[in-house]
Amino acid sequence: MPITIYVYIIGDSEIDIWGLSGRERLRRMVASRAQAKLVDKIAQIPGQAAVLLLRADYLFDDRVLATLISAKTYLTLVTNEGQPAAMRVSIIDATSALGYLKNGAEEKNYSIPPRYTTEDLDVLGLQRNLKKRDKPYVLPISKCNRSQLESELFVRSYKGVTDLVTKWLWPMPAFWVTRLCVRWGLSPNQVTLLSLVLTLAAGIGFGHAYFGAGLIMAWLMTFFDTVDGKLARVTVTSSRVGDALDHGLDIIHPPLWYMAWAIGLIPESVQVADLTILFSLILIGYIGGRLCEGVFQFWIASFDIFIWRPLDSFNRLITARRNPNLILLTAGWLMGRPDAGLWAVIVWHLLSTLFLFVRVMMAWQMRRSHGPLRSWFEDIVPGENDGKFVARIFTPLKIYKSL
Repeated sequence: MPITIYVYIIGDSEIDIWGLSGRERLRRMVASRAQAKLVDKIAQIPGQAAVLLLRADYLFDDRVLATLISAKTYLTLVTNEGQPAAMRVSIIDATSALGYLKNGAEEKNYSIPPRYTTEDLDVLGLQRNLKKRDKPYVLPISKCNRSQLESELFVRSYKGVTDLVTKWLWPMPAFWVTRLCVRWGLSPNQVTLLSLVLTLAAGIGFGHAYFGAGLIMAWLMTFFDTVDGKLARVTVTSSRVGDALDHGLDIIHPPLWYMAWAIGLIPESVQVADLTILFSLILIGYIGGRLCEGVFQFWIASFDIFIWRPLDSFNRLITARRNPNLILLTAGWLMGRPDAGLWAVIVWHLLSTLFLFVRVMMAWQMRRSHGPLRSWFEDIVPGENDGKFVARIFTPLKIYKSL
């Protein structure tokens, strides 16, 4: 059973980042860690316990915080400029360490634990949930760098490997809408519920042959589906219910949209008798692709198939997921051939699934021959491989110049 570490937050930030003070952000981050227990006073900590002291005027990467919580030794975390930002000490040394963090002055009879920077800590691991790898950070919070920090947090909230629309079209408008959501006090769950309403509206529009109106609702849904995740990450407000609703909605609705589109084509382009064939092809393509992804991640490797090799990451940009398929449907509607748009989606789904199946077979054979697979992201060293074309495409932009 993991040993509980007691966390004491020192001070606060002079300004808020994405609507949260430094203290509140740390409080939310620590609260999500089962091993950590927040305390308001040092006196609340029992004897022989380990204490993690955190300065609230610094912005901590969640990976850094997780490493500090699970560390097996006492240490002092300093920035690249040598300023102390956190300390993990025994309860006996907590008062002296607290004075050092507050004032920067060492007591005569107190020996400062070994100093580490983020580069010294083992926190460069692959972020598999976000399909990327980037440098960890601990940054001072001040009025002069507020915009840089907010931009940095937003960029870091993005997946490294995703579809071309999410990667290149949505970031700028999503940034400003996320800012508005923070200003208006909207929660990620409220944005997700808006996405749900838009999903239903799009499906109804497709089913009644209002393809233009349905496409507007569908594109708005995909945009707000981006916003809710970013809002949750920059404000540290993720919840199990919201996460389940968001991911459940993402998995269920795409094939239902395509089926509704097929129904909307009756009687101009599709006969009722043909629906069974269309529905079958839609489900074969969609479910087949999802099954290939699942087989790869749960039986062949421990990571997503789209981060296995660079080829797979490039494939994720255009593979038959919702946003690339919406491009095909939109193109068909603009040409006055919504039936052609649907057939393009069906064919693209089947081809994408076939490609994934081939990659799964190749991965299975490679694992049998050479052992466990590695993601190409694990070979990226942030700061050293940034010049490579594939690294520039799939690793986050560096907005904050001191990283």
